[in-house]
Amino acid sequence: MDDVVVIGAGQAGLAAGYHLRQAGLRFTILEANAGAGGSWPHYYDSLVLFSPARYSSLPGLPFPGDPDHYPTRAEVMDYLREYAAQYELPIVPNARVTAVQRDGNLFGVSTGSGRTYPARAVIAATGSFGKPYMPDLPGRAEFRGRVLHAFDYRNPEPFAGQRVVVVGSANSAVQIAVELAEVARVTLATRSRIIFFPQKILGKDGHFWLRVTGLDRVGILRDQSTPVVDAGRRYSAAVRAKRPDARRMFTRFTERGVVWRDGSEEEVDSVIFATGYRPNVQYLAALDGALDPNGRPRQRAGVSRTVRRLYFVGLSGQRNFASATLRGVGPDAALVVKHIRRSLQSPAAHS
Repeated sequence: MDDVVVIGAGQAGLAAGYHLRQAGLRFTILEANAGAGGSWPHYYDSLVLFSPARYSSLPGLPFPGDPDHYPTRAEVMDYLREYAAQYELPIVPNARVTAVQRDGNLFGVSTGSGRTYPARAVIAATGSFGKPYMPDLPGRAEFRGRVLHAFDYRNPEPFAGQRVVVVGSANSAVQIAVELAEVARVTLATRSRIIFFPQKILGKDGHFWLRVTGLDRVGILRDQSTPVVDAGRRYSAAVRAKRPDARRMFTRFTERGVVWRDGSEEEVDSVIFATGYRPNVQYLAALDGALDPNGRPRQRAGVSRTVRRLYFVGLSGQRNFASATLRGVGPDAALVVKHIRRSLQSPAAHS
């Protein structure tokens, strides 16, 4: 029997594994996919981190290459696989967790294969980016075009020559829309004004200033509602040139397109929602009180408020702005593992 079962082998689960190894605890990491990487294999091909390599590392292993370069999606995937191998983390691949139950002092973590893993504590590390959210707008069921989330977008090739609407005003929406505008006629549909922010200020990356000012360690900012990081003013220039153009959000779908706020109808081939994510922790539903009515964990700083020895790493805003990022999961995981050690070593742990 393990001391801890970690659910998810993305950046959060790997950081948790590192600290569990350092603490000398017995643990297993269950991963739904074929290996380490979490959500990264599902992101669009051209994704580039907004943080330079020096601010994009997990504990114990600096991100390779020039510390000031901005890693690509492929580089991050290679880094996560190397991290898992270097620390010989005990990952069970193709083990999608379907339910977590509690029997006395023990958890039973069940997977789709029918196997159940017993443990004294559980860390849910499936994070904030595995469960795409799309608003249910009027007429969507009748729309004959293609509707997808940014989670399912890979590259612009399938959309060449199309009329495309991208919904959203944050980084992913703008980056995808600007890329698509090279091959398609694209509109950004937004509920609020797009705010652009320079990637560097006085020659230093924005993450340098977040760190020295302490904003990286407070809960004021939210990683899914931050301004669009505009390297070299590329994105703001593209929107000003109407490649893509930006309009207020449409009000409903029609059979062949959308209806804009001014009442005009337009035929559209595809609509891509870059509208964020919800915590990917539905497997905790059987634990009474673990989730609120909206499916969000009841937790503080990664410790469940309602279920003893249930923990979280990688949630958006879990402790601060950086919590769901490569640079943020390590410190959060360290605190969680410290709490687990105290809990398992307490006199009540064996009662």
